Amino acid sequence: MSNNNSHEVLRLEALKKSYNIGQPNEIEVLHGIDLRIDNDDFAALIGPSGSGKSTLLNVLGLLDTPTSGELYLLGQPTSKMDDAGRTALRGNSIGFVFQFHHLIQAFTALDNILMPLMLTKGRPNHSAIQKARELLEAVGLEKFADTKPNELSGGQQQRVAIARALITEPALLLADEPTGNLDTVTAAEVFELFRQVNRERDCGVLLVTHDPRLSASCDRTINLVDGLIESDALNVKRFES
Repeated sequence: MSNNNSHEVLRLEALKKSYNIGQPNEIEVLHGIDLRIDNDDFAALIGPSGSGKSTLLNVLGLLDTPTSGELYLLGQPTSKMDDAGRTALRGNSIGFVFQFHHLIQAFTALDNILMPLMLTKGRPNHSAIQKARELLEAVGLEKFADTKPNELSGGQQQRVAIARALITEPALLLADEPTGNLDTVTAAEVFELFRQVNRERDCGVLLVTHDPRLSASCDRTINLVDGLIESDALNVKRFES
């Protein structure tokens, strides 16, 4: 969605990814991907199993390196970065939400949200704790700050995971089947929360999903087939609101 405040967050140029390089079983999974995601994009990544969605998501999130081509994050080329540089850039710029929320059961909801900051900055200060409480409020869980994950519903745990992803104020939120384990009503609520993040926090959102209703509700659908983007189209719905 382009407007006056729109700017590029992430861009891929001719990006390829192979595994088992130089071996008889070498396989190229991504065959030259060009893609741009802006801060106001709200996009779905779809495609059949084996199309390369997980590989692409790992590369987009700087969890894996491309074999060739370039990935620019906030204008910075990343292919030549060392691990420390990539880790720092990822930690500051990208938030992740997964189908399985990976909350730490021994920690409270508030401490789970603070975890990304604790990993980089150690013991959280007052302002960090205040920020985490504000995020809990933003996801509708301000009353559950001291609650352990196993005392929360699946939808509530996913809300905590979203708040945790936002604590670093990322420019891009990557979500892998974020509603896959939720019932229809809860899934719709979580989806609306992603919408709110995109609208209010200047944060591009890319959802990987198998759910055609979910992808149709996004502003843009990127269809990956056999390691290539087969289509990248705006959805009609966005123009009806």
